[in-house]
Order: sequence, then C-alpha cells, then structure tokens
Amino acid sequence: MTGARRLPWALVLAGALLAGCGGGEGDDEGSGEGGAPELSVTGAYLPEPVNPEVAGGFLTVHNAGGTDDALVSVSSDLTGSVEMHETVENAMRRVGELPVPAGGALALERGGSHLMFVDLAEPPVEGDVVTVELRFEVSEPLTVEVPVESATHTGGEHEDHGGHGGHEGHGEDGEAGEEHSP
Repeated sequence: MTGARRLPWALVLAGALLAGCGGGEGDDEGSGEGGAPELSVTGAYLPEPVNPEVAGGFLTVHNAGGTDDALVSVSSDLTGSVEMHETVENAMRRVGELPVPAGGALALERGGSHLMFVDLAEPPVEGDVVTVELRFEVSEPLTVEVPVESATHTGGEHEDHGGHGGHEGHGEDGEAGEEHSP
C-alpha cells in the first residue's frame, strides 16, 4: 500500500514540474498568460492649446503581456512639468499613476484620463511634434513622438496607423504618435 499512497503525490509533483516547464521557447511572447508586460502606444496627439499655459495630451498604451503595469510618470521636451490626470464625475484630478492592465489598454482621451502639460514656456502649434517619455512601474520607458493637431482634433484619424508607413504629415517616418525605444 505504500506504493499506492506514493502514486498520487508523484502525479501531483509531475504535474507541477510540467506546468513549471511550460511549452518551450517563446512562452512569454504575447501569450497574455504570466509574461512580462508588452507595451506599445497608438493614437498619440496633442491638440493645439487654446490656453497658452497648458496643453492636454492623448494616446493609448496597449499591454499585450500577461502582467499588469502602471504609467507612473511622464516627461517632455515641451515643458518641465507633465501631470497625469483622471476625470471622475466631471471633476479633473491629478493622480500618481494610471493602470495598464495585462491584455488590455490605458486610454488617455478627452473627457477621461489624460496628460496635462503645464507651465508651457511657448505653446506648441499645429504641425509641431512633441517628444514625450512615458515611464512605467515595471517596463522600460517608451519615447513617443506626439504630433500637435488642430485644437478641435479628436484623435479618430490616428487610431489604427500602427505598422503602416507613408502617411504624410505625421512626423519623419509617417507615423502618428510613434513609439521609439529609449
């Protein structure tokens, strides 16, 4: 009977070992199951500010990985102070971080969470490109080239450009709000 008692434990141990081994190379590459965050940015734009002292920034951070992350700070060549804001019940407030869920996205958009560029020395104008560095709790920073659009721009034209070339007027490489590795 000692052999019969050992068999269930041997099966549990074998199952645990197999689960820990995974399926070989590439398990954490976009599987969405336990892998590191895999961040990318799309749809970045900054409307030409109406108030010359502040500007809002909008973009979407996608996380194709299996681990949550959080946007914890932002810097830019436009100003020394970029704040992260959220809007709750029509009230805007500054926050210390914004979550980027595993397998999901953080949408920074008009009327919701967004970036606020404050104390502008000189306001950007339509056609300019602003460099923004996004820093995260887990992931390495991402540098994004953000086009300045008209004050009434809502972002619809830039949402699905990822990976496509040849779009005129969206920066050097034709991409709107393209991310660049540090």
